[in-house]
Amino acid sequence: MAPTPTGNSRTRVHVVSDVHGNARDLARAGEGADALICLGDLVLFLDYADHSRGIFPDLFGVENADRIVELRTARRFEEARAFGARLWAGIGSDRRAAIEKAVRKQYAELFAAFPTPTYATYGNVDMPPLWPEYAGPGTTVLDGQRVEIGGWTFGFVGGGLRTPMRTPYEIGDEEYAAKIEAVGEVDVLCTHIPPEVPELVYDTVARRFERGSKALLAAIRRTRPRYSLFGHVHQPLAPRMRIGATECVNVGHFAASGKPWALEW
Repeated sequence: MAPTPTGNSRTRVHVVSDVHGNARDLARAGEGADALICLGDLVLFLDYADHSRGIFPDLFGVENADRIVELRTARRFEEARAFGARLWAGIGSDRRAAIEKAVRKQYAELFAAFPTPTYATYGNVDMPPLWPEYAGPGTTVLDGQRVEIGGWTFGFVGGGLRTPMRTPYEIGDEEYAAKIEAVGEVDVLCTHIPPEVPELVYDTVARRFERGSKALLAAIRRTRPRYSLFGHVHQPLAPRMRIGATECVNVGHFAASGKPWALEW
């Protein structure tokens, strides 16, 4: 845990989200900060900007990655699912093993890049059961839990809500709301997904609304944290806005920017 400041000393925290395989920049993300916060999506399954990168093209080739991106971007989710199912059928019963092997390879590199201390929660594409194997003593994993950093209380809620994309760590609205409730009143509310506000959930490049949380929005209005920090939407219509007393900030698509968002108090 970062030290509590005394006198005129200040605390600086760097925040990242949607790392998607960018271990190189992650290794430098904590420089100059008392702590690093990671809001999930460590895994790179498929890079929509570069279809040659990720688990999917490694298994099925770039042409098939091009096709599935085309279908998903056009919101032809049933066709995309059927196309993907045909590809996975070629792997057969080894599907889970193939995915896990690829994810483990990425996690080994990414968790090794975390500085000490790091506070992390899951994204919707992550595989939480694997995290305890890779999180070293300097990394604290939190989900529906709180921690104190520099005299402020930070609450963490990981994962995403269910969508047609069916990513690995999507949960039901009630389960998600229960985690928000468990966190309670905090100075900084850290989540992977944003509150359900159109400007915060619309992706201007993908041209679609991602899923935000109504429970998170209600909690922000009710408990009035200083900050609500999140990622998930890579190119949001509005990267930040105020909701009452709370500054809501999309900390950015770290895979593309390689730059953390800084919070200092």
